[in-house]
Amino acid sequence: MTTEHQHGNGHDNGLEHGNGHGHGHDNGHGHGHGHDHRHDQEHAEVGFTAEFWDERYSSAERIWSGNANPHLVTTATELAPGTALDMGSGEGGDAIWLATRGWRVTAVDVSKVALDRAAEQARRVGTEVAERITWQQADGHTWEPGSDRYDLVSAQFMYLPPGEIAALHRRLAEAVRPGGTLLIVGHHPSDLETSMGRPRLLDFMYTAEEIAPLLDPDAWQITISSPARQATDPDGQLITINDTILHAVRRA
Repeated sequence: MTTEHQHGNGHDNGLEHGNGHGHGHDNGHGHGHGHDHRHDQEHAEVGFTAEFWDERYSSAERIWSGNANPHLVTTATELAPGTALDMGSGEGGDAIWLATRGWRVTAVDVSKVALDRAAEQARRVGTEVAERITWQQADGHTWEPGSDRYDLVSAQFMYLPPGEIAALHRRLAEAVRPGGTLLIVGHHPSDLETSMGRPRLLDFMYTAEEIAPLLDPDAWQITISSPARQATDPDGQLITINDTILHAVRRA
């Protein structure tokens, strides 16, 4: 499962991620337009393992900005604090932001290195915040919600192979309690037409229109969008890219 975290700092790590980390950094990691696309596919397959992500997180003191994803901030600010599931929590930026605002958060990631780092950061913020977060190591390929239900379920810039991402989205929807909110954010496929330099992995990207049919419209109030935002491509040029957003509220 790949994810990216915190694109509020102007970095976007492309689609290089494994099991749900990072959220949103627009730095593109130098994926040029003329590179071998077979390498993209091989890289994506490797990037779905815990080993890949543990090594990635161990390579630096911090990978992501620590900022919460802006689409999550916009959504959660309008909600009363309750229980939240942060799928692909990475270094904990979203989970910690939610906890500082009174949410009780279950933060799930495949990487133990990322989870340990996130837990330490939460402790630095404060004991009360740290005690509101449960850090859970799990692989998005096999994660199941069980009987747990949440007021907010968030998956920011997470990627799995096409059949598996649809299955994960269904399981995430199952975890939303009546009256609760499901927020799924990803990179729009139109990004591949820009100079952002994302790996040529169209099958790993999706539109909100493709996600929405997974939900029963009689059971959900569904809003889909693909807002534009400014980002910096690998050559340092300011360009416009789009995000895929599905915001759904389960009818009570």
